[in-house]
Amino acid sequence: MTRCPCEEEVLRRIRPTPEERTYIRAIGQRLIEAVERSGMAKAMMVGSVARDTFVRGDRDLDVFMLFDPALSREELQEQGLTLAHRIAEEFGATWREKYAEHPYVNATIDSLDIDLVPCYAVASATEIQSAVDRTPFHTRYILSHIDDYADDVLLFKQFAKAGGVYGSDHMTEGFSGYLCEILTIYYGGFHPLIEAAAFWKPGETVDIEKHGTKSFEDPLVVIDPVDPERNVAAALSLSRMFEFVELARGYLEEPSEAFFCRGQSPPLTPEVFSRLLSARGTHLFALIFATPEHTPDTVVPQLRKSAESIRELLERSGFPANRIDVCMQKERCMLLFELMAGTVPVMRRHIGPPVSSRENAEKFLAKYVREEVFAGPYVEDGRYVVELSRPFTRAVDLLRSKVLFEVALGKHVRRSMKQGWTVKAGAECWDEEFAVFVSRFLDRSSPLARIKRTTGR
Repeated sequence: MTRCPCEEEVLRRIRPTPEERTYIRAIGQRLIEAVERSGMAKAMMVGSVARDTFVRGDRDLDVFMLFDPALSREELQEQGLTLAHRIAEEFGATWREKYAEHPYVNATIDSLDIDLVPCYAVASATEIQSAVDRTPFHTRYILSHIDDYADDVLLFKQFAKAGGVYGSDHMTEGFSGYLCEILTIYYGGFHPLIEAAAFWKPGETVDIEKHGTKSFEDPLVVIDPVDPERNVAAALSLSRMFEFVELARGYLEEPSEAFFCRGQSPPLTPEVFSRLLSARGTHLFALIFATPEHTPDTVVPQLRKSAESIRELLERSGFPANRIDVCMQKERCMLLFELMAGTVPVMRRHIGPPVSSRENAEKFLAKYVREEVFAGPYVEDGRYVVELSRPFTRAVDLLRSKVLFEVALGKHVRRSMKQGWTVKAGAECWDEEFAVFVSRFLDRSSPLARIKRTTGR
C-alpha cells in the first residue's frame, strides 16, 4: 500500500540508521558470546532490537540467559545473578539489581541500557515456570512472521507514543511493543490496522493462531500466539483503548505528522495553576507520602486502589468528587482529589429501612431513639429517616484524620502512610516534583482534542 507523504517523512525520522542497528547488534552478540562462554546458560537477544522494530534513539537491549529448567527457582536466581554480575563486570559496566518476578541485572554498557535476565529454557510457552520464560518465544514468533511489516510497526509505535497510549506499565495502561507487533501482523500493516481500529468496540477479539482456550473480560482481547491462555492486551485500559480509537478516526479523516509528534507543553506556573483552579470553583486536595520501596508495577495499582477507597469515603461523607488521579515519583507519591464541595453542613440525613420491614425498622428505631440526633427517627414516604451530626464538616480534616486507615488502602501505601502523610489544599497542591502531573490534571483532554486544538483543525 502506498504511504502518504507524512508517513514517509516520519519513517525517515524514526527508522534506525544502519550504523545504529549494526552497533547495537554487535554489542548484543558480544554479550551472548560472553554468556555462552561461561557454559552456564545459552543466550539470546529479545525485544524490539532483536526483532528490528525499535525506534531510532531507543537504547534498550535485552539479553536473556536461558538456564536448564531442572534448576530450582532459588538456583536460577543465584546462578543467574552471579553470571549477570560477572558479564557486567567483564564489560566494565555500571550495574544494579532490579526486581520483576525474580531479580535481574540492569547495566549501562557503551551508552546502552542493557537488561541481563535469567529465565528457563523451556520447550514451549505453555510449559513456562516464570513469566519471563515466555519472552524468547515472542521474539521467535515475531521474527518468523514480521515479513515486510517492520516499518508499519515503527509507524504504529510512534503513533501510539505521540498519542500517549504506548506502554503497558501500570501508570500508562496502554499498548506494549509486542501488542503493536501482533496487531500489525494480524491486520496486515499500519493502515489496515488503523482502519479496523476506527470500528473497535469493547470486547474486540484477535486470535491470530485461532487457538484461544480461555475467555477474557478485558476491553481488547488479543490471544498470545505462543500461549492460548494469555491475553497480550490485558494491561490495556478501556480509556487508552478508546483514546487510540479516536486517534485512528481522526487520522483517517485527515492524516498529518501531528499524529506522530507529541507536543509537550511546559507545566503550568504556580500563578497560572492557582488562577485556573480558582476559575473552576472546585476544591483540590493532594495527599502526599513517601514512595514505598517497591517497583511501579507493585506500587501504582495500590495507589489507585487507595485513592478509590478514599474517594468512596469522601463521597459517603458528603464530599462528591469530580476526578481523582495518582502519581508515583522517586521520592514521594501523590493522590489528587478534585471535590465539588470542600465543606458540608453539620447535619446529614440518614435513610433507614421501610417501616414495613418490621424487624429492621424496630432495630433502627431502638438504636436512634437512644442517640443524640438533630431530628427523628421520623417516617417519610414509608421509611424511617434520622438527621444526624457529621464527624467531619471539612474535607481537609477528614483527609488528615486516621479514619483513612479504616478503608481498603494498598498494603505498601498503608505502611508508608503510617510513617506520616501531608495534605495540601487548593493552590498549595502545585509542587515542583509533581508540576507536570498536576498541570496535566487541570488541562486534561483527549489525544485527538489536543491535536485539533494545537493544529487549529
